[in-house]
Amino acid sequence: MDVMAHIERILSFTLFSISGQPITPYDLIAFTLILIATAVVARKVRRLLELYFLRRLPVEAGAQYAVASLTQYGLWVIGLLVGLKVLNINLTAIAVIAGALGIGIGFGLQNIVANFVCGLVLLVERPIRVRDRITMEGVEGNVRAVNFRSTTIETNDNISVIVPNSEFINGKVINWSIGDPKVRIHVPVGVAYGSNLETVTRALLGVAAETEGILKQPEPEVRFLEFGNSSLNMELLVWIVEPAKHFLLRSRLNFAIDAAFRREGVEVPFPQRDVHVKSARGLEAILNASKRP
Repeated sequence: MDVMAHIERILSFTLFSISGQPITPYDLIAFTLILIATAVVARKVRRLLELYFLRRLPVEAGAQYAVASLTQYGLWVIGLLVGLKVLNINLTAIAVIAGALGIGIGFGLQNIVANFVCGLVLLVERPIRVRDRITMEGVEGNVRAVNFRSTTIETNDNISVIVPNSEFINGKVINWSIGDPKVRIHVPVGVAYGSNLETVTRALLGVAAETEGILKQPEPEVRFLEFGNSSLNMELLVWIVEPAKHFLLRSRLNFAIDAAFRREGVEVPFPQRDVHVKSARGLEAILNASKRP
């Protein structure tokens, strides 16, 4: 009994006070257990939603992810409020303290708070969604997760790129997955001056018709862009339905174009410059000097 009474005194000992409310070890233990239980429940509920409920709804994967994430965040808020209630802390007092500290915390955690708010905007507005194919500042890949602070992009090389959420709100993002899945890719080609452009056009369209992964409708087309410094600059435009494979399809087209030009005798030029000598005065002396032993 003495041991139990001693433990009771320890657990009831006032460690500190918040707004006049004493906080004991017992209160802290209860608060910690509530947070742990909240984490477990939030994770389990999200898992159940993703596996058994949301997959049965006629909505795409990005919407399912957003609903699951917002539900998890909501459970965390509820768990935190219950924990504060167990501590018998007046939420009004907490609001006052938070307001007083808000300015100081805002300067120190400005980026974290901004990224958190932007993460909520991404989940609600959904300009990008999980599994979307995006390009941002030279990084291209599939969106794997939209978290509190950052979004994870997985590239074709299986590299995970962590991008702060605020960059998606403030920056320019190319989303290949919104709307019609068909996209058109441009393949630039340069041919030598004097080439038969009808032959070039026929060869390019033949390559597009024979390359796997290129759509027949809408039809491929060839454009004559400009008279370049060393070449006639053309462009092959084709439609594909798998944006994630556009690098692979560009490579296939380039291989096929090179083979077709070789068969048709079409020359692909290299940069060259013509040098015109206006006067050779003094040149003979320099050449003779270079020949001396």
